[in-house]
Order: sequence, then structure tokens, then C-alpha cells
Amino acid sequence: MREGTDLVADQAERFAAIDPLLPAITEPPDGETLVATLPGGSRVTGVLTATVTDPDAPEALWSALEVWQLTPLIGSHGRDGMDAVLRACRARLDRETPGEDSSCVVAWPSRDAEATRALLDHGLVPLSALGVRTDPAPQAPVRDDVTVRDADVGDIDTILRLERVEIEYSAQVGSLRLRPGTAERDARREALRQRLGSGATLLLAELGGEPAGFAESGWTDVTDGTWAATVLPPGRWGHIASTAVAPRLRGRGVGRTLVAAVHERLRQGGVRGSYLYYNPPNPLASVFWHRQGYRPLWTVWEARPASRLR
Repeated sequence: MREGTDLVADQAERFAAIDPLLPAITEPPDGETLVATLPGGSRVTGVLTATVTDPDAPEALWSALEVWQLTPLIGSHGRDGMDAVLRACRARLDRETPGEDSSCVVAWPSRDAEATRALLDHGLVPLSALGVRTDPAPQAPVRDDVTVRDADVGDIDTILRLERVEIEYSAQVGSLRLRPGTAERDARREALRQRLGSGATLLLAELGGEPAGFAESGWTDVTDGTWAATVLPPGRWGHIASTAVAPRLRGRGVGRTLVAAVHERLRQGGVRGSYLYYNPPNPLASVFWHRQGYRPLWTVWEARPASRLR
């Protein structure tokens, strides 16, 4: 038990040195514990959890249906510690038969370049990242001819069309994936209805009276014991959950005008900063969000299917 406690404390210290915005680690998550021994005799561990997602659930858009989530606890050990834990995970998966619609996932601080080398060597790919914005970036010029207004129930079909085109593009380069059937679309429709009814911020951008883009955002209060406390420091954070711009209008200032309106709404809510998930391999998203003042805090590494973990 003492060794495990030391690993948590050492890892918390290491994370604080890597990035001051990383939350403090106090205890490992629940799950199956994997143990690996380094050449010098030191031991590192990892916690492995397996989840299965219904193919009709909204989460199936960005997740494999069978997910093996690994949380490494490597203390002060960098590349060697990560390499050892990933080898132990590979040995554990050898006792399973992960399907084609599966993934092995590791969320790790984006600035930890040393451990990143081991993640790459084991065949993991950075398919998504949690980006944060704490200092308002210089505001890029917005378009005066783009109108941004609150969406209403009558806009749901428009929002679904904009999101669908965005998903079709993102599925080519990121973690989003198209799935057959209409259940997921119906679930998203109902979710939008509920969000509108709850007073969430759903904004629609229009150009010349025609729909040009959409953004969904809200607030997250990060307190002890919440999921958000494992990835963000305490405080009130704005969350941009979804954005989409009509393909013919990409690169013409619609997105930055829309996001500027979102940031203003979040600012009025008294946030410490804002966060979102984006896809680093996406040539549009990776450039766009960095220009809006976001930088990666956590990178989510994946091997799809899980059997591709080396």
C-alpha cells in the first residue's frame, strides 16, 4: 500500500512540474490493478477498466463500443515507467479477445514529452485532446454580417444537419465515427430538446438569413469528487460541447464570430476559463482552436482496435 501511495504522491509532484493547470492526484481510480517492475527493481502500476457502450447511445459517436481505459501510475518515472505499464496492459489484453470496434485509451498530460515517446512506440495515436483557454486571447476580427442568436426548438433539424456534416468530415481524421441507423440521431434530437428546455446556451449563426453555424456550451463547476476534478483545477469552467460550420463557409470567419459570442456568454457566467475536446489530427480543428486561445492540457491516446496496442 505504501508503494502505491508513493507512486500517487510522486506522480502528483511530477504533474505539477509539467503543467501548473493539471489537478492534484490524490488517489488512483477504481479498476483492475496492473503491476510492472522496472530494471532497477522499482515497481509501477496502472489501473485498467473496461466499458461497453450501446451502439445507439450518443457516446457511440466518439467512442469505440468496447473501451479499455488505462490510467498509468508511474510516479516520477517517465518513458521507462510508461513503457512498463503499457507492456503490462498488452499482456493483460492478450488474455482477452477485443473486437474490431474496440479501443485501448490512455489520457495523459499533453506536455509530458518524455512519456509521449513510449505511447508512440506502443502504437497509440493522439486522436483527441482536452484544450483549455484561461487568458482571453486577442480577439480576431469578427464578421459584422454574421448574426448570432439563441437557437430554439424550431432550429433542431438545422442543428442536426450542421452537426451531421461536421461528423462526416471529422470521422475521416479523428475519433468520431458514423454509425448506421437512426436511434443515435433520435437520441441527439431529444437531448437538444432537453438542453433548450434547461436554459443551456445553444447559439445559431446566420449569414444572409441562412444557417451558417452552431455552437452548444455550458458551465462546469469543478469541485472535489466530481469527474471534472480529475482533469481540471477547481473553479467554474465554461465548456464548449459542440460546434459546426457549414462546409461552404469554413475559413471565412463564421466560426470565430460564433465562438466569440460563446466566449462572451461564458465570461458573463464568471468562469475561470473554458475547455473543450478537439481532434489534433483534424487539419481544421487543430488550427482553429489554437487561434481562439486554446492549448492542449490532456491528450487522449488510442489504439483502435485495442489489439493494435504493441
